Amino acid sequence: MQTISEIRALLAERGLHPKHRMGQNFLHDQNHLRRLISAAEIRPGDLILEVGPGTGTLTEALLEAGADVIACELDRDLADLIHDRLDGRITLIRGDCLDKGRTLNPEIVAAIAGRDFKLVANLPYQIASPLMTALLIDHPTCRGQFITIQREVAERLVAGPSTKAYGPLSIIIQAFAEVHRIATLRPTCFWPPPKVDSAMVSILPSSPGRGSGGGGGSKSGGEGVLTEVSALSTADSRRAFARFVTELFMKRRKQLGTIFGRGRSFPAGITPDLRPEALSVERTIALFQDVTQRPSDAL
Repeated sequence: MQTISEIRALLAERGLHPKHRMGQNFLHDQNHLRRLISAAEIRPGDLILEVGPGTGTLTEALLEAGADVIACELDRDLADLIHDRLDGRITLIRGDCLDKGRTLNPEIVAAIAGRDFKLVANLPYQIASPLMTALLIDHPTCRGQFITIQREVAERLVAGPSTKAYGPLSIIIQAFAEVHRIATLRPTCFWPPPKVDSAMVSILPSSPGRGSGGGGGSKSGGEGVLTEVSALSTADSRRAFARFVTELFMKRRKQLGTIFGRGRSFPAGITPDLRPEALSVERTIALFQDVTQRPSDAL
């Protein structure tokens, strides 16, 4: 794996510097890189999507593990560097990993070609949330995400009801996946060091049609069982659920009776005096299903 000196040298040879506006903080801690690859349980021939390969530190390690790598790089200079170093060994996609509407870049979709794959990446912070969500909602062949993200975002992924970190991202991710923390990283693990701590997490899709009920192996709502979610079995229904949760949390401080009307009934365990931020993942799903069945009560 590349050391921090080698990363600096690769950039210096081309007169390049890390670009803050593009969130370029190069992960050079080799122990943590190995932990990420180990967590992904990569086998020879596995298809791996890497977003933001930078100078190729993680990319080269993935190749050494026998993976077929699709690397997507937005920065033209770094894409040229990766091309010159690894041409013929990876599939390089130049451009943004996300297309309009926060969907996956069509070139990436074409390169995946319907195969099972995993995301393994030190993600640029600004695209982490929409990419995680897009893969869970639209790409069932993504068998797991093993990523480095901002620690604050990682805390949102596993947050429970009535906490400051709990919000739409918490519910959407927990509805479709189980989240586990791999490691916490100090800024010194990167060059240049960011101003915040980071975290490595794994996001493993739940069985189709079932909500995970919480992150890190725990149940956020306390029900203790996985909830059947037959209404979320298609990409369209998952998108509709994501929109519902986002719109609902725009009124997170209001009581449900105010949002939906005092005269209506609610699913078991949900009362008009509750606020959206107090609903567990399971109860949010139940509310979505109930509202879907009665369109006149929609937000």
